Amino acid sequence: MDDSAAKTNLHSYLRHERAAVLAKLDGLSEYDVRRPMTTTGTNLLGLVKHLATWEARYLGEVFGRPFPEPLPRWDVEEERLADLWATEDESRAEVVERYQRVWSHSDATIEALALGDTGRVEWWGADDVPLFNVLVHVLAETSRHAGHADILREELDGAVGTDAEAMAAAGHDPAFWVERRERIEAAARAAGR
Repeated sequence: MDDSAAKTNLHSYLRHERAAVLAKLDGLSEYDVRRPMTTTGTNLLGLVKHLATWEARYLGEVFGRPFPEPLPRWDVEEERLADLWATEDESRAEVVERYQRVWSHSDATIEALALGDTGRVEWWGADDVPLFNVLVHVLAETSRHAGHADILREELDGAVGTDAEAMAAAGHDPAFWVERRERIEAAARAAGR
């Protein structure tokens, strides 16, 4: 596979994962998109804000193409953790629209550079990191957080799937999932004896 095809393929997967993350917000209340669902406070809108911050940093700042809006500092604890949740003054629309602006900025970087072009990832302590490595990292992180979003959304209302249409057409009624969960629980208990 040539570099152009590889870049196109990676970029396509990144676009898919970005859309999958945003689809997890569809149809939820303001409370539910912000609701801390884990001990550490992980929540859907916080995942979107976090992805926007770090994609802007990796596919902007790293390659000398800084995102034109302020970003929380990664090396200041209070600011670094601020990207994991939305304050009451930050609307869902603001967080989502910022993520979409980051996409445009990142897409321009991806399109302008060759996979072998290098940048400096200061928080890795690394110079000369190729776009290929950074793009794979951003894709992996986005996919990882899309998986977190899958689980959070399922916990909130049982919706599953990678996009809004798939979530709407899941095809199983609640009784199916209750029975399935009970079967899995029984197997876990039996194995744990």
